[in-house]
Amino acid sequence: MASPPSSKDEETTVAIIGAGTGGLALAIALKQKLGYHKFTIYEKASEVGGTWRDNIYPGCSSDIHMGFYSLSTDLRDWKESHGSQEVIFEYWKDLAKKYDIYPYISFDSKVVSANWDDMKQRYDLLLENSISGSRRQSTAHIVISAIGVLEVPRFASIPGLNDFKGQMFHSARWERGVDMRGKRVAVIGNGASATQFIPIISEDPSVEVIEFCRTPNWFMPPVRSPYSSLRRWAVRNVPFLMRFSRILLFLRFEGLYWSVFGTSIFRPILAKFMGMYIRYTAPKQYHRELTPNYPPGCKRIIFDTNYLAALHRPNLTLNWDGIESIVEAGILTKKGETIPFDIIILSTGFAADEFPIPITGNKSYTIQKYFESQGGGKAYLGTAYPAFPNFFTICGPNTATGHTSVIYSNEVQIDYIIQLIKPILSGDILSLEVRNEPTEEYNDKLQARLSKSVFTSCFSWYRVGGTGKITNIFPGSGTTFWWWLRKPNWDHYTGIGVEGWATSVREKQRRRQIVSFTLAAATGALIYHVSKEPSFIFGYKTILDMLKGIY
Repeated sequence: MASPPSSKDEETTVAIIGAGTGGLALAIALKQKLGYHKFTIYEKASEVGGTWRDNIYPGCSSDIHMGFYSLSTDLRDWKESHGSQEVIFEYWKDLAKKYDIYPYISFDSKVVSANWDDMKQRYDLLLENSISGSRRQSTAHIVISAIGVLEVPRFASIPGLNDFKGQMFHSARWERGVDMRGKRVAVIGNGASATQFIPIISEDPSVEVIEFCRTPNWFMPPVRSPYSSLRRWAVRNVPFLMRFSRILLFLRFEGLYWSVFGTSIFRPILAKFMGMYIRYTAPKQYHRELTPNYPPGCKRIIFDTNYLAALHRPNLTLNWDGIESIVEAGILTKKGETIPFDIIILSTGFAADEFPIPITGNKSYTIQKYFESQGGGKAYLGTAYPAFPNFFTICGPNTATGHTSVIYSNEVQIDYIIQLIKPILSGDILSLEVRNEPTEEYNDKLQARLSKSVFTSCFSWYRVGGTGKITNIFPGSGTTFWWWLRKPNWDHYTGIGVEGWATSVREKQRRRQIVSFTLAAATGALIYHVSKEPSFIFGYKTILDMLKGIY
């Protein structure tokens, strides 16, 4: 059997799947932190931006303050607290231009599959042109998925979806130029996306909107606001103010974690406050249906965007009867009523518990098959997978949070991934994969925390099938996530060259400890000497004599 090629023989290449926020942030880090340029981003669309390119529904915006929903390396003088889809999209396009990322992107290139070749120690990629359908082959020594979890729209499993004769589309794939004037519109779903676009499409009184709801949400009062010219001048001109504002936002969200997720003490108070807000803002006839019977934090809390106030409009109605099926003319409810519609908008979320690309490791099964064998998504630190050498994910299983910025979480993971791949890029390691035992131990720890958390209390997209294993939420604060991923434990990895690398890392750590101890001892000796002889003059000879005494 031929031996695998040395990593010195061919320059290592990195394939990044997706030019969304995670993929761009990783590409920027590769160039800025490692000075590495031999990478390619495969993007199925014709532009960067990911979810902020695709989600063009009216009212789409961030629910995290822009001071923290941006890269830590690229703060900006934002016009308002929360950016619209257009603003955020432009931000990421600007970054791609600023760091000259566009030449590294292969647009209209969908990754059909990636298969690990153990002999050649690399992945064979099958790519498909999204426009022509033509296919081609490529290779990469390292593959990093940056597709995230909000990538594939979930179409509700409602009978008769294909029977409807009107216009139907998912909110994540909004039909450009759709004319709703004088139409009857059904919206299926009442999550964050629906509550953003419904107040806008129902502004026209000629549009009759009926929203089909299943589970109520907790609402917080609106927090979006434009920034004053004085504040914008200050963040531009006062040194460190922009950075300080970001730190305050981070601390604010960490406080939100501890008050909502980290303890149950404040949840009843928060529930009472939000219940009062719902009753004060929404029409009285909806108070009972709109008030959840589960504790705050089980699902993502929605910051109101005029949705509750819009429910007072005569052309907007909520329907809680449940859907039996879709029929040619509209929707048949579980109460037997057929309601006619011209347009049906599915706002039913994403397939967050599935991995859409067949990635095959060294055991001849895919990531999705691995997930299925584990009862749902599973990874080590949401980043690495047993039996999948040189494959890593950004925003993998159990990395989402209900309280802080996904951009922050992405940056933490990217710093960790860069530490993992740096010895591969330098040729010190040929391939590495996480061991099964630490993966099991990590996930046992996660699931033990999650079993005692608020996330078990309701139906949500955090769970497989809405009610199963919790695979999408991280059971800790942003600080905890950073602490767990701050540096790799090389003993948790195996592969060609890993053992030697781990030994060298331990030796470097031992030498640093010796140097630190020596400096501390020398400093202590100096302080002691000065305390005994205040008139002591610090000459080189005296210091050398003292160090000789230490050794």
